[in-house]
Amino acid sequence: MAVYLDCNSTTPVDPEVLKIMNQYLSKDFGNEGSHTHEHGMIAKKAVHEAREHVGKVVDATRNEVIFTSGATESNNIAILGLKNFAKLKNKKHIISSTIEHKAVLEPLEVLKKDGFEIDLIKSDPSGRVKVDDIISKIRDDTLLISLMHVNNETGVIQPIDELAHRINKKDIFFHVDASQSYGKIIETLKNKRIDLISVSGHKIYGPKGIGVLITRLRDFQKPPLEPISYGGSQERGLRPGTLPVFLIAGLGKASEIALRDYKKRNEFNKNLQKKFLIFLKQYQAQINGDLNNLLENTINFSIKGIDSEAFILTTKDIISVSNGSACTSALYEPSHVIKSMTNDQEIIKGAIRMSWCHQTKIHDEIFKLLDSKIKSLT
Repeated sequence: MAVYLDCNSTTPVDPEVLKIMNQYLSKDFGNEGSHTHEHGMIAKKAVHEAREHVGKVVDATRNEVIFTSGATESNNIAILGLKNFAKLKNKKHIISSTIEHKAVLEPLEVLKKDGFEIDLIKSDPSGRVKVDDIISKIRDDTLLISLMHVNNETGVIQPIDELAHRINKKDIFFHVDASQSYGKIIETLKNKRIDLISVSGHKIYGPKGIGVLITRLRDFQKPPLEPISYGGSQERGLRPGTLPVFLIAGLGKASEIALRDYKKRNEFNKNLQKKFLIFLKQYQAQINGDLNNLLENTINFSIKGIDSEAFILTTKDIISVSNGSACTSALYEPSHVIKSMTNDQEIIKGAIRMSWCHQTKIHDEIFKLLDSKIKSLT
């Protein structure tokens, strides 16, 4: 079987996570909202504990943890949930970037059609958004800045700490899509100036279908979010529906493990990244991203003369890689992220993402087979 190198799209479920999920699927299957019997109370306790574990990763209290179906829903609530407040305060200007995930860009388009003004800051050629470029766009009516922590396609780490510092005294909400960084980069997400943090369970060896929106208190006030769907009072009235206890327990356990093991995971990933960089150097590969600000488990590259689709098809029996976000790959078009970084069509069309994890096993024989395949394409 091919070596799985697409961990930025999804990760394998950790055995410890699977174990606790099975417990709340088959044994302790009660509804967290049923407070009149033991089964419901057991479920409620599991959700309570999961909130604690999730919040601890970013130094948030359990009351700041809102469970969602994933980071896409979290992003939608964080952005669309501020709409009525924005209209009330006449603050209908939002700043984001051209390299955001579609789960941010598309909700922003919805607000644009409703009269909001959206400034999208282009990244520099290294894949980073400059803080000065964001600061220069701030106006009196700026409501929100939304910037991802780590780009899902390039692995480039964005200057979240610097931006948080620069806007510290400004009356602007700050949202961070932390899908790729939660449980991997710890200290940055503890910054109390970040008001809203989006998290997805299946990026940290937890289950699909569960995520979190951290709604952090600032000056004892929560962000004035309103629900974007209706039908119940769960999650403090912000996200209705019966809580999926087995998924929540799984995410809680995945968060607990991430906080425990992130250092050794990052060290493993860094060592593998070095091997890939050495391997790619012989083909004079263009690394699409800032090597000085790169998540340890990701490389995005282009090799002169090789189209990404051809590369993926030729190597599919050896490795599983991608040429863009899994959420936009059904109808392939060149990556909007790489297009933000360069106008070179050969680099854009040739961009390939490799992303791995601490469970990835890749032997020297794989590199030999890859070498043969790459040479057949050049």
